[in-house]
Amino acid sequence: MKVEMKRVVLVTGASRGIGHAIAKRFCEAGDNVVINYNKTEKPAVELAQKFPNSSLAIRADVSKFDQVETMVDLAQRNFGPINIVVNNAGVALWQLFTEADETEFDRLFSVNVKGVFNVCKATVPQMIKCKTGKIVNISSVWGLVGASCEVLYSASKAAVIGFSKALAKELGPSNITVNCVAPGIIDTDMNGKITKETVEKLKQNTPLARLGKTDEIADAVFFLASDSANYITGQVLGVDGGFVIT
Repeated sequence: MKVEMKRVVLVTGASRGIGHAIAKRFCEAGDNVVINYNKTEKPAVELAQKFPNSSLAIRADVSKFDQVETMVDLAQRNFGPINIVVNNAGVALWQLFTEADETEFDRLFSVNVKGVFNVCKATVPQMIKCKTGKIVNISSVWGLVGASCEVLYSASKAAVIGFSKALAKELGPSNITVNCVAPGIIDTDMNGKITKETVEKLKQNTPLARLGKTDEIADAVFFLASDSANYITGQVLGVDGGFVIT
């Protein structure tokens, strides 16, 4: 009788919002889940406590390769090789481009882009060795079309898309898929700073006329990490209520 091995999933930035919903989705499916967080510890630890035998909350700043390497080593010592990676950790910035400075540029790109690089760099060699793996990177609709007053954020999320497409071509022969999810305007704390007037305008520009839910992003990620998506790679799945239709 063939014994089915549990999947080992790493979700970065999983202490709140979209990342938390994604980690919870995999936990509920019975997977072994590494719940990464950096500054917000409590929600990540509480989620891990609900699934004590199959989840682990680990603090790591994804912009620091040494911390990522330590996290991956700890995860694999507990659960075995990581075969699903969800790069969700990210930071945003609402600011006129003329007011942005080099420090803010470095902060956004170090987390949003370098973080994806660091996590992939630490996990891909083992995936190649095992000849299997799935990577899902969280981009944004702004990575596709850009947003006024979010030039740096849009640029960083566009970089994630380019990174994902190129990596998909490189890792395809090793049976590793790499895809992106590009959320629209989702009801999260990160978007809580947007004014009510702006939210209403965004709803009006969304065919489904509402904000998205974190669970809807989690479902899309879960699909791309499943066997149902084995022949899908290098793609950008927009989960945006029709905000971007090409």
